[in-house]
Amino acid sequence: ARPFASLTALYTTAQQLALAWQGDALQQALSAHPRIGEKAKGAGKEAALSQQEQAAMQQANGALQLAMLAGNERYEQRFGRVFLIRAKGRSGEQMLAELQRRLNNDEETEQQEALAQLREITLLRLKESIT
Repeated sequence: ARPFASLTALYTTAQQLALAWQGDALQQALSAHPRIGEKAKGAGKEAALSQQEQAAMQQANGALQLAMLAGNERYEQRFGRVFLIRAKGRSGEQMLAELQRRLNNDEETEQQEALAQLREITLLRLKESIT
């Protein structure tokens, strides 16, 4: 599809490709993803973006941070992967509430929710990198 006629065409193609992602794409993306509430490791661009996007949780009070850490642990025990959420634009309380809600999902529902979050994060980062 390259070269793209416009930024809109690029973004539309990216959306279509992201809709095709399945569990293997999720596992690959999560292999280096930090837990919500923990600082991203490394000094690369992805680590910097993650730290910036999670700023609300990193600035949260101690009780909220502890609740998120405990929720992360429960999530990982239940689903065997890191909790993924588009953090940008969400407060720490909103992220914790989503984590607690999603702990009630079955595996298939949660995989689809995590994939939807991965799509949002990816498309948001794409849009931000080209504007």
